Amino acid sequence: MSILIDKNTGVIVQGITGKEGSFHTQSCIEYGTKILAGVTPFKGGQTYLGVKIYNTVKEAKIASGADVSMIFVPAAFCKDAIIEAAAAGIKLCVVITEHIPVLDMLSAKSYANKRGMKIIGPNCPGIISAGECKLGIMPNCVFKKSNINIGIVSKSGTLTYEAANQIINQGFGISTAVGIGGDAVIGMAYDEILPLLDKDDDTKAVVMIGEIGGELESRASEIIKNFTKPIVAFIAGASAPKGRKMGHAGAIINSKNTGAKAKFEILKDAGAHIVVNPAKIGEKLKEILG
Repeated sequence: MSILIDKNTGVIVQGITGKEGSFHTQSCIEYGTKILAGVTPFKGGQTYLGVKIYNTVKEAKIASGADVSMIFVPAAFCKDAIIEAAAAGIKLCVVITEHIPVLDMLSAKSYANKRGMKIIGPNCPGIISAGECKLGIMPNCVFKKSNINIGIVSKSGTLTYEAANQIINQGFGISTAVGIGGDAVIGMAYDEILPLLDKDDDTKAVVMIGEIGGELESRASEIIKNFTKPIVAFIAGASAPKGRKMGHAGAIINSKNTGAKAKFEILKDAGAHIVVNPAKIGEKLKEILG
């Protein structure tokens, strides 16, 4: 099993002919993802990477039957791209693009919610169900299945890959890894992803990677209190000074509960297994699962 996507997921790529879109779409295809159509305005009718291109998402959806979209559109046009996907009936939209203006994302998210479309991202590595489907920019080589599989939900792309590599090196595998994105306004957050992983029979434990800033980890702690599987948690940014933005737009300590120490305490109190060094994630899982 997996969450949100699987081997049968059909995908439309918005921005497939751009530099980033073409490179990562090719990688997704090599992983086994079913890329059924691409969307680039004014290039409809062409074929690119063996995929037929359409001018609009509506045309691509009607022709392909796909109900998931992956977006590599430049930031200035992402609001329209997300809204177009939702209007066409797409059910899940994975937004890789970074630097989307906050007001644009607020507007796009509001429209998506009204249309019932889930969003992963923006400014994220995407989502991958190991051995089945990849929608994003993760390295193919470190996302494999085993007899015991671990779910990952993370704000950080790089730490997602690091955690996955440690998991594989400990003899475990990956079920589904979700990069929720580091922006101030994102789609699905921990409190929406964690319940899906808890219900997934293929997921035996979860790695949750957070960072300073915002209240998402605090909201997740309410889910963790009733979680049925072990959760290993790490918070990035422990040495960040208060009021200083650290890379991600959402990573800024702006209240007493948004620093790393406070988040560690909240998650520990909720029942998570805490690691203060990201290099110890795999070791902690081995300790817990044997």
